[in-house]
Amino acid sequence: MPIKIFSGSSRQDLSQKTADRLGQELGKVVTKKFSNQETCVEIGESVGDVHILQSGCGEINDNRMELLIMINACKIAPGSRVTAVIPCFPCAQDKEDKSRAAISAKLVNTLSIAGTDRIITMANASQIQGFFDIPVDNLYADPAVLKWIKENISEWRNGTIVSPDAGGAKGVTAVAERLNVDFALIHKEPKKANEVDRKVLVGYVKDCVAILVDDMADPCDTICYAADKLFSAGATRVYAILTHGIFSGPAITHINSAGFEAVVVTNTIPEDKVKHCSKIQVIDISMILAEAIRRTHNGESVVYLFSHVPL
Repeated sequence: MPIKIFSGSSRQDLSQKTADRLGQELGKVVTKKFSNQETCVEIGESVGDVHILQSGCGEINDNRMELLIMINACKIAPGSRVTAVIPCFPCAQDKEDKSRAAISAKLVNTLSIAGTDRIITMANASQIQGFFDIPVDNLYADPAVLKWIKENISEWRNGTIVSPDAGGAKGVTAVAERLNVDFALIHKEPKKANEVDRKVLVGYVKDCVAILVDDMADPCDTICYAADKLFSAGATRVYAILTHGIFSGPAITHINSAGFEAVVVTNTIPEDKVKHCSKIQVIDISMILAEAIRRTHNGESVVYLFSHVPL
């Protein structure tokens, strides 16, 4: 069965890089909207083992519907197998964090209804896999992050990996263990009577390079607050490394005002805001996606990608 790679509207440049690494041409597809803004998709060639790349960014709701329509258009073709490659997974709220809040992850089964046979995503909460009855490969940016740290932070051996909140502690601890360096986190203390919320640093960063690691940053107030805490505790330099840099609202203003040496993100989301902030650097993860596609096409395990960056 021939391999085909189609791109949705959200990340055409990342799709092109991924296809180039596999020596493939992007499949012919036309997406347009009718006068009432309804999405229309036309697949312009025969299909086989189809991989559709669409990330959760930009006009998220429109892009999500476009992905579902593309999946269905490919699935109804004879002899097709469809994999949705979603680097940044949208609508992944997996628990009710407050009263009457929606659990949007329960709606992800629309991907299965559309005809998806497999999903490849990156750095999402592992429990997202439990919402599907089809295989889900939840890749991690950790190997690429470790490679960037070793190549760009000369004093990384005298560094401390820091989680900006308790929720990300497990994943960040794994990064610290693989580098064999110390770990710290910013902990929110329980609110007491007549007191405001208070966050404290748990760990030691004095005279160290502090490296904040998180899966996502949106307005960036959390990582900027964490950076201030780290400098106050004696950190010599502070870096932030994020898998998905959304950077909405005042994020760039916050970053420019903070004392970061660099804020590093992957290109799961278009980083057109880089030109407004010299501190932002981008890690290309197209080689990881390409190798995941190659391995799933050939029936190989993707476990290798959890600890290695493909060439």
